[in-house]
Amino acid sequence: MERYDLVLKGGKTYDPITGKFQEQELAVSGGKIAARGMGLAARADRVMDVQGCVIAPGLIDMHCHVYPVFPYPMENSLRTTNAQEHMFRCGVTTAVDAGTCGWRNFGDFKEHVIDATKLRVLAFIDIAAKGMHYPPSEQSVADINPQITAAVAKTWPDIVVGIKSAHYWAKHEDAQHPIWASIDGAREAASLCGRPVMVDSIPIVPERTYPDILARMEPGDIHTHVFAQQFPLLDTQGHVMPYMLRQRERGIRFDVGHGSGSFWFRQAAGCFRDGFWPDTISTDLHHQNVTGPVIDLLYVASKFLAMGMPLADVLYRVTRAPALTLSHPELGTLEPGSEADLAVLRVREGLFGYMDCGGAKLTGKGKLECVATLRAGEVVFDPEARSMPEWEQAPQDYWQAPGLMRSWTLWK
Repeated sequence: MERYDLVLKGGKTYDPITGKFQEQELAVSGGKIAARGMGLAARADRVMDVQGCVIAPGLIDMHCHVYPVFPYPMENSLRTTNAQEHMFRCGVTTAVDAGTCGWRNFGDFKEHVIDATKLRVLAFIDIAAKGMHYPPSEQSVADINPQITAAVAKTWPDIVVGIKSAHYWAKHEDAQHPIWASIDGAREAASLCGRPVMVDSIPIVPERTYPDILARMEPGDIHTHVFAQQFPLLDTQGHVMPYMLRQRERGIRFDVGHGSGSFWFRQAAGCFRDGFWPDTISTDLHHQNVTGPVIDLLYVASKFLAMGMPLADVLYRVTRAPALTLSHPELGTLEPGSEADLAVLRVREGLFGYMDCGGAKLTGKGKLECVATLRAGEVVFDPEARSMPEWEQAPQDYWQAPGLMRSWTLWK
């Protein structure tokens, strides 16, 4: 009879494919999900008590920035976060860097971040040569090279999930700085490599309106920062503008991309009341917003829980929805045989206050907290020691057991 390396017992699984919660045990062996059902704990080498918790697929933050290179090239460059230290503690097992690097520095990113962390890191490659990490590159038309960008994407097809266009300050009167250079360049690169575009159009200029931007995108492309204050989402009666509904029907996907200045409750709550929910929930996490207003993916997701989104719909937008949006259907699932990336979550009851980017507060019910995280079957975050025996019963050599979190090896 098959034995299991680890069984999570006492919780409810959340299956994003069916949208259902079910009281059942989940078994892990060889870094994979081995089985789901009842009575599995009797065949486990270790049992993890997750009583009162939800077992979800490892969360996917599909818009963050995790390319920490020092010293920064200039004072106002994008300060990124340490991928592993910020993500595992909130249940994220897949971080998607959203254009911090372009074709010129992507190789360095792969070597020093993607290949050097237990966290799964995917990426949008920026159409600008040096990406968002170096702001002058974002403004240089000469740095926009769709052919090279697409070639880099094809070099690492298992990592690059799309092309990013961001922060291009269009000057309509300047023939050397055409208003659509960045978005059109990204769209061309995406067509060459068969990937979607993620568009971050800040700032909006009179000659490049938000409806114009969405109309220029193709089905499957993603507009991030959807609830930023500068976008005309609501009419004078507070209803979602018809063009937003048309673009969603056409296949444009809308991502939260919270960030330091791109999420306002007066936008999000109005859209929410009309049933216009984001397709995916993400953070745009970087160094300047880890203490607020973003904090982490669970804090951002909890804002939608507080606005009244059902738990299953919130979890879908941080698991299965980004997996499908990024054409990685092997992620965001609890199907047996899948990699055992798991987020063990507690749903706290009561009223909680949440901040937005405009200095405003929303008070609502519910808050998500991470109890444990597993990456490829290894317990990488367990602050309540649920996977560990009581110290009186722990054998002397217990630390050598397979699958145990051993962060001490990072500094020993």
